[in-house]
Amino acid sequence: MTVAIDAPRRRLRPLVAAACLTASLGAATLLASAFPAAARGPDGIADVAEKVIDAVVNISTTQTVEAKGGPGEGRGGAAPQLPPGSPFEEFFDDFFKNRRGGGPRSGDMQPHKTNSLGSGFIIDTSGIVVTNNHVIADADEINVILNDGTKIKADLVGVDKKTDLAVLKFKPPRQLTAVKFGDSDKLRLGEWVIAIGNPFSLGGTVTAGIVSARNRDISNGPYDNYIQTDAAINRGNSGGPLFNLDGEVIGVNTLIISPTGGSIGIGFAVPSKTVAGVVDQLQKFGELRRGWLGVRIQQVTDEIAESLNIKPARGALIAGIDEKGPAKPAGIEPGDVVVKFDGKDIKEPKDLSRVVADTAVGKEVDVVVIRKGEEQTKRVTLGRLEDTDKPQPASAKSTPEPEKPVTQKVLGLDLANLSKDLRGRYKIKDSVKGVVVTGVDNASDAADKRLSAGDVIVEVAQEAVASSADIKKRVEQLKKDGKKSVLLLVSNADGELRFVALSVQ
Repeated sequence: MTVAIDAPRRRLRPLVAAACLTASLGAATLLASAFPAAARGPDGIADVAEKVIDAVVNISTTQTVEAKGGPGEGRGGAAPQLPPGSPFEEFFDDFFKNRRGGGPRSGDMQPHKTNSLGSGFIIDTSGIVVTNNHVIADADEINVILNDGTKIKADLVGVDKKTDLAVLKFKPPRQLTAVKFGDSDKLRLGEWVIAIGNPFSLGGTVTAGIVSARNRDISNGPYDNYIQTDAAINRGNSGGPLFNLDGEVIGVNTLIISPTGGSIGIGFAVPSKTVAGVVDQLQKFGELRRGWLGVRIQQVTDEIAESLNIKPARGALIAGIDEKGPAKPAGIEPGDVVVKFDGKDIKEPKDLSRVVADTAVGKEVDVVVIRKGEEQTKRVTLGRLEDTDKPQPASAKSTPEPEKPVTQKVLGLDLANLSKDLRGRYKIKDSVKGVVVTGVDNASDAADKRLSAGDVIVEVAQEAVASSADIKKRVEQLKKDGKKSVLLLVSNADGELRFVALSVQ
């Protein structure tokens, strides 16, 4: 019975499909005429590739590695370091690991050279090449390989680790083809783009796709602002160009997300607007000279926005001011929310970090802040950010001794007036003023916001407090005023400030 019933249904399916197809034939024909290239992509890809491919180069680097004495190293040299998945990887593994019995003798251990390959592109016919910093990092020797196979030694002009970019220079053996930067700010979602590079050491390879997203922050660096594309980008494409259909470079292919090591359609490129500024400074100075405002910033959450009477939540909240920075003499204060910088809207903290870094050192700019619900404009002369890759020491917190009786319990916090004993117990600097937290209720909003014993409450609702009684009084008044949350300015033992909004319900 089941077979008898199911068989007719299966026979009906193609008939129904055919009927639907016939009914919609006119519409499909109309759509096809309206979008003739939708199925196959734009016709101009081949023309663009032919126009620009001679400007795309392979980057070959050599690095000396100290012998570690492990298996597979030693007599006869080491295997070249090919990208995982390279068609030659298996061959070299077999050749170097298995020849002559595969085992090196300890007396043959010597330092050896390793090779790596990436991509780049020529931006000036004098021999200026752009690539990724990670392509040439720690290299003893860098070579540029032109599209016709010509190999030329290159010199390093400069690098910027924060955007993972590098500029090289080589002496042209002949007339070169160079490409220009386009405007990445004009890219639209769904726009066709072309990637050209050296995936898996295969040489000039052209792939195409669309812009999947813009302004993508993947927490890879302080100035993340990537173009996301589904154009196939693989290992070895790093440093290669991403073109628009006008043959302009609108990005530098830098990263992929992949569980397999190969392209799954999620690739990221540094936008040309960022690249052009970095390259210009590296050519002029051999280093980056970024603008510096001298503030610490944090996110404006919905709770903080409500406390500050900011609707909608936006901007970058100033949590601290560098005493020697440009913001201090300009009158910018903790608690201010920056909503515009040099004419550019600031929607979140990352926006402020990027725009300040991109602004010329010494330039005078207008900074619009919201203070106590009202907009004010401050005039700031930017300083220079001193970049450092050295890790900053973490703030050490002592293990608190058994608590002494507290003065007040407010908002799930045990609060006490600062004393010499409490400063010593929590190692609080003399410069820190306020009310110390000696305990936190684990079930409270304060615990969720990571307040802990040893923190010091400096302000409540942007008013300084000197005692636990001050805090209790301020919180009770806010409750009467119908406020849903209270904004606290909190300092750690070292004097580093942050804002925390706690529910008063």
